[in-house]
Amino acid sequence: MAYNPVSNPAEPTPRLASFEEEQLQPPAGFRDSGNFRDSYGVPSNTSFDSAQPFGGAAASMPYRDDPNGSSNNLNKEATGYPPSPPTEHNSMANRKKKTPLPWIIAGVAGLAIVVVAVVVPIYFTVIKKNNDTAASQSESNGHNNNGSNTGSNTGDDTGTNKATITGADGSTVTMEDGTTFTYSNKFGGFWVQDPDDPFNNNAQAQSWSPPLNQSWDWQNNKIRGVNLGGWLVPEPFIVPALYEPYMNLSTPAIDEWTLSENMLADTANGGLDQLEKHYQTFITEKDFAAIAGAGLNWVRLPIPFWAIQKYDNEPFLEGVAWKYVLKAFQWARKYGIRINLDLHALPGSQNGYNHSGKRGSINFLNGVMGIANAERGLDYIRIITEFISQPEYLNIVPLFGVMNEARTADIGMDVIGSFYVRMHDVLRNITGTGEGNGPYLSIHDGFQNLANWADFMPGKDRVALDTHPYMCFTGVDTTPLAQQIRKPCRSWAAETNTSWSEFGVTTAGEWSLAINDCGRWINGVGAGTRYEGTLGGYTGNDGGDGPQGCLAWNNWESWDDETKSNLQEVALSSMDALQNWFFWTWKIGASSISGKVESPFWSYSLGLENGWIPTDPRTALGVCGGTSPASALKPSMTGGPGSGQISAAWRNEHPWPPATLRPNGVNAASLPTYTPTGTIPILPTPTYTNSKGEAVNGGNGWFDPKDTTPIYTPVAGCTYPDQWDAVDAAVPGACSGARRVRNVIPQPKRTPAP
Repeated sequence: MAYNPVSNPAEPTPRLASFEEEQLQPPAGFRDSGNFRDSYGVPSNTSFDSAQPFGGAAASMPYRDDPNGSSNNLNKEATGYPPSPPTEHNSMANRKKKTPLPWIIAGVAGLAIVVVAVVVPIYFTVIKKNNDTAASQSESNGHNNNGSNTGSNTGDDTGTNKATITGADGSTVTMEDGTTFTYSNKFGGFWVQDPDDPFNNNAQAQSWSPPLNQSWDWQNNKIRGVNLGGWLVPEPFIVPALYEPYMNLSTPAIDEWTLSENMLADTANGGLDQLEKHYQTFITEKDFAAIAGAGLNWVRLPIPFWAIQKYDNEPFLEGVAWKYVLKAFQWARKYGIRINLDLHALPGSQNGYNHSGKRGSINFLNGVMGIANAERGLDYIRIITEFISQPEYLNIVPLFGVMNEARTADIGMDVIGSFYVRMHDVLRNITGTGEGNGPYLSIHDGFQNLANWADFMPGKDRVALDTHPYMCFTGVDTTPLAQQIRKPCRSWAAETNTSWSEFGVTTAGEWSLAINDCGRWINGVGAGTRYEGTLGGYTGNDGGDGPQGCLAWNNWESWDDETKSNLQEVALSSMDALQNWFFWTWKIGASSISGKVESPFWSYSLGLENGWIPTDPRTALGVCGGTSPASALKPSMTGGPGSGQISAAWRNEHPWPPATLRPNGVNAASLPTYTPTGTIPILPTPTYTNSKGEAVNGGNGWFDPKDTTPIYTPVAGCTYPDQWDAVDAAVPGACSGARRVRNVIPQPKRTPAP
């Protein structure tokens, strides 16, 4: 795969005593049937023993390095043929009795099917076309799909042989560099990679997960996923070895901003190119293969805005991360994995956390540069949407998280509402509305109670709600681990199901096994922990084991079987309670000092290898007991009638730009803005080489040829405040550009059913 730059389009608590005894069922339409118990959590008015994780109007939950989170008020499945009916949805309950002879015949036939299911994928001599509805709709709208969903290893018309293009468990995979490994997948999954059809979508992660050439069924399919955290947005606690060389400098590396500054000065060790070396090695194709083999069918991929572009005063590595986003798309397609692409860092920072780019103040939708940063961020969201809406990528990226963890307590729900109306208009004007037209859009709960989002933006088209429930960023639970294993059921299940019923698609974009905040730099570089009582400003109870109390929890090599078993039970409870989830995260890197992983609660792969993560995530079904079941999704929640036109009343209450911004209620019309005259930085596309040595291009990077409006850029001659540190800056005079009027209130067309 090669890089293919393209041109500008403009140029062209009490516990439940009877909990374990409850026998309540979820609705049939929202149930996994089969050999596993059916349930979707137990309701409870109790939360974690310390504090309500979603309590109140806004829970100020510290999360993975919250600079303001140290006070004590912190709440919060082979073949190319259509797949056989997945065992997860088979039921013996309603089958009639049969005579022995038909049973014998059926048994022989079943054996033949099994043989075919194993042999055919390896040779892949026949694969029927099974194009996704979305691609067909795109073609009907004038967007041609350059990638088909067919595959063969029979060679071309001249008899030239091609390499094996598919395989199941035990097959040999050849990677881009020519090295090989043996594919391990005990769940009926198979990989597909056809050089003559690089956009082949026949791969299937497991027998129970639909292949990529079928649409995701949001009602009946389950997301079982992991984050690829720390890869393209390196966080200190995930990749400590990147930060440790600079931890004792006068300006230590505490976020990617200061890491980049220190690396730029460290020319002896490669300068900023050290980051690309990290991109090359931290997550590879083998990880995607292992993820499918672990029974997982999605990944959430955090990316920063500087994968597209940066400004001169920003030290980040510009554009390089996108090369690895394209690799992620390629590997996901090969192994049948879907991607939730998450824009983790936006200009100025939407939350002040280190993973937003720079730790400190919030300058996105907040403060003097709040509107300018938001306009810039909208452009980056627009550019990503144009790319992933192309038919070559639509089935790979069905979900786009537009902004990670905006702190609504600081920004304000009214301002967030205005921004999301504008964002919805811009994106749906590109994709159109209705099922199959572009990805679902995912918005984070902003650390609000999920119920606060139930009536958010009525008339919206295919918007999902993302929540990040964690156990470790509230008070310390000192009860024995064995008594904590059902906490996720009690705290998360009922609220998740209610949100599914009232808002629509709700996913847990992040969660972990961290029952406490032990681990290297969980709260930030140099910060202490609540558990040890060493976190500055934290006045709650600690773990009672003293200032070295985390040693036992960090030393995972010494954990006994009981500890591992109890942690696995916590994992199962979390999976069942959250239903559609992404564990944070797949991998934690070792410290360069100790040579070992020092945050074991957070690594799915480490837990999988060592016994505290279940080898089959389906075993979580039924763990929570099952009550307060979710209702089936309404048509309006999945792009059907009732969606696509945001209500006039909501628009009137949430204008863009908003009337005022926090923290001082300043008139937003008086704030500095950028001007929409900049050249659009279209994202590069991949180029593949087929078996004849010919180039196969991966689209042109831009879905909607009518979208040619320039992007926002600073007004020439204007001196702006530092866009990352301007909350209380003086408002500059004459630093405003004309705002775009196109797409303010678009009337997108709904694609009719075929």
